[in-house]
Amino acid sequence: MFAVPIVRAAHPAPAVLNGRLRSLFLEREQEGERYRNPQPTMTIRPGLFESRFDLFEWPDDAIRELRSFCWSALFKAVSDLSGYNTHEVQQLEVRSSAWFHITRRGGYFGQHNHPMASWSGVYSVDAGDDHSGHPDSGALVFAHPFGIATAWTDLGNANLREPWAVRPLSLRLKPGDLVLFPSWLLHQVMPFQGDGERITVAFNAWFRRRAAGAV
Repeated sequence: MFAVPIVRAAHPAPAVLNGRLRSLFLEREQEGERYRNPQPTMTIRPGLFESRFDLFEWPDDAIRELRSFCWSALFKAVSDLSGYNTHEVQQLEVRSSAWFHITRRGGYFGQHNHPMASWSGVYSVDAGDDHSGHPDSGALVFAHPFGIATAWTDLGNANLREPWAVRPLSLRLKPGDLVLFPSWLLHQVMPFQGDGERITVAFNAWFRRRAAGAV
């Protein structure tokens, strides 16, 4: 009962795509205010660059390829979890906001969620040159939503096995990994301790029925 769907997918051959994305994002970062998010909803910490939220509208081939991969995984997840048939899926129209993060040593992102969307996703472009040995360096951590379940802890519930345990989920993404999750779920990115750049793409998505006659 009360399960939370977390969907994981992997790009089948991410090296070429991620190389193009990495070059593009580092180039856009150097242009500073032109591509930086002008109105961040949270404090942007030192060591972190956040782009504008129109990333999936960019005309670059690499962006179009990434968007296609993300939408394929997302539509499959929505279809499988909702029991939609092919016709019902074809009636869905997705809207989104999307952006990239470049994180360097010490950069992190505090706990938050995305209340004005149904699904969110994070795609890993580059995990960074991380030999720090910190097990949670740059980890994407989801808070368990049943916080009240820890109001009393003893030997009767402290060692419950998955999926009944009340523990956060910590993921260290590899290049090409995509994680999809309900937008209401609280999550954060732990401080990155590597020497390179941890580069990710994030997005929020919401759906509506396609208008009659729309292609």
